[in-house]
Amino acid sequence: MTGLSCGLMCTWETLLVGGPAGLIYGFILIWLGNFSVFVCIGELASAVPTAGGQYHWVSLLAPRSNKKFFSYLTGWLTVVGWIAALTSVCYFVADLILQLVSLNDLDRTYTREGWHGTLLLWAILLLCVFINVFISGALPTIEVVVLIVHVLGFFGILVPLVYLTPIHNSAKQIFTTFHNEGAWNTQTLAFFVGLQGNALAFVGTDSVVHMSEEVKNASTDVPRSMLLSLVINGTLALGMLFAVLFSAHDIPALLGDQNAATAPFLRIFKDAVGSEAGATVMVAIIVLLEFCSAMGCLAAASRMTWSFARDRGLPFSRALSVIDKRSTIPIVSILVVTVSAALLALINIGNSATFNGTISLVLEGFYLSYLLAIGLLLWRRLRGDLENPESSLTIFNETQIDEAYDGSLTWGPWRLAGAWGVANNVVAICYLTLIIFFNFWPSEVSPDLVHMNWAGVVTGSVALFSVTYYLLFAKTSYIGPIVEVSPHAL
Repeated sequence: MTGLSCGLMCTWETLLVGGPAGLIYGFILIWLGNFSVFVCIGELASAVPTAGGQYHWVSLLAPRSNKKFFSYLTGWLTVVGWIAALTSVCYFVADLILQLVSLNDLDRTYTREGWHGTLLLWAILLLCVFINVFISGALPTIEVVVLIVHVLGFFGILVPLVYLTPIHNSAKQIFTTFHNEGAWNTQTLAFFVGLQGNALAFVGTDSVVHMSEEVKNASTDVPRSMLLSLVINGTLALGMLFAVLFSAHDIPALLGDQNAATAPFLRIFKDAVGSEAGATVMVAIIVLLEFCSAMGCLAAASRMTWSFARDRGLPFSRALSVIDKRSTIPIVSILVVTVSAALLALINIGNSATFNGTISLVLEGFYLSYLLAIGLLLWRRLRGDLENPESSLTIFNETQIDEAYDGSLTWGPWRLAGAWGVANNVVAICYLTLIIFFNFWPSEVSPDLVHMNWAGVVTGSVALFSVTYYLLFAKTSYIGPIVEVSPHAL
C-alpha cells in the first residue's frame, strides 16, 4: 500500500470516535505496533522465505501434535484475508470514482445505486487480471513508475492543501481535540475503539512475503523491503494526515455530510483549492495509486492461494496449484481469486452493512495469522530451539517443511538477537491482541443494523467452515507445507 493512500485510507470512524488528536496519536501507535510486528515477520521470512508465509511458519514452529491443524487454520485465515483485501481496495477505487462523478455533476442529476459500485469494481478487477496475466513481465517497470507517481503525488496533494486552504486549524485544535460521538463511557475507550480504522492503513505490508519464491536473495531482501516500506509509507502518511487535519476547518459538518461519508477528504480538497477540477486532479492521483495497490493485492492473493492449494489445503487444489509453463504464473489461482472477489462484491448490492462486515476479514484474517506465527516464534525462542547459523538457511526443493526441519530450527541471516528479540516478540503479541479485541467493537454504544460490527460473525463463520472442511476432507488430504524455489531465486 502506498504511504499516500495509507494516510487517506485511515477510516473516518477513527475521527468520529477519537477526534483529530485520536487520529494522530492512534496512527503513531499503529505505525509503531506494525513496525514491531514486521520485525518479527521479517525474522520468519529470513529463516523460511516461502510463498505460504504465515501458515508455513506456523507448521514449522507449532508442536508436532498440533502443527497440521494450526497451519491449516492459519492458511485459511490468510487466503480469505487476502481475498477480502483485494475486494476492499477495488471497492475503494470504485467508490472514489463514483464520488468524483457526483462531485462533477453540477446539475445534481446523478443518483448513485449500490450496483454502480459493484459493476465498477468488476471492471477494476478485470483490468488487474489483464495486467497480472498478459503483461506481468512489465510489472517491475510499472512499479518504478508507481514509485515516481507516489513521491510526486504526495507533494502534488500536500502543497495545495498547505498553501491554498483559506483557514487552517491551530496546532492546539489538532493535538488536543478528542471526540466521543460513539457515546462510550470514557475517552480512553473511545480512542481504542477508533484504532481499527488506523490499523487497516498498513494491511498488506507482508505482500512481498508471498512473492519470496520468485525473489533473489529473499532471506535478506524480503525483510528489508517490508521494513523500508513501513518507514517510507508511515512517514509520508503521517505528513499527509497533518495536512488533511490542518485543512479540515469544519470537522463536525464534515462528519455529518452524508455525501462525503466514505471519503471526507474529497470535500477537504475541494474546499482547499476552491474548484471541482482541482479536487478531481488530486483525487485522481489517489485513484491511480490505489489501483496499483489492487494489482499488488491480486498478485499476492493469487500466490498465497496457489501455495495453499499446492499443499492441498483448498477445495479443487489440483487445479488451483497449476502453474502456466510459458509464463510460470498461477493463472488459475489468479482467476479464482478474481471470481471470489467479484462474488463478494455482490453483497454490496443487497446490503452494504453485510458487505462492510465481510471485508472486515481483512484485519482479522491478517492479524490472527500474525498472532499465531509470532506467538509460536516466542515459544520456540524461550525454549532455546533456534540455532545461530554461520550462513543463511538452506531451502529444499519439493520438500515438506515438517521433514526438512525435524529437530532444532535455524535462524536466517536477518534477525533481532538476544533479549531485544524476545522483548519485540512480546510487544508485537500485545499489540496484535489489543487490535484484534477492539476490532470486534462497533463504533458506537447502541448501533443499528448499518453501524453494527459484523466482524465477529464473519470471522467465526470462516473459522467454522475451515474447521468443518478440515475434519471432513482436509485432515487426510492436507500434507503440510511444501517449498518450491526457483533456481533463479537461490
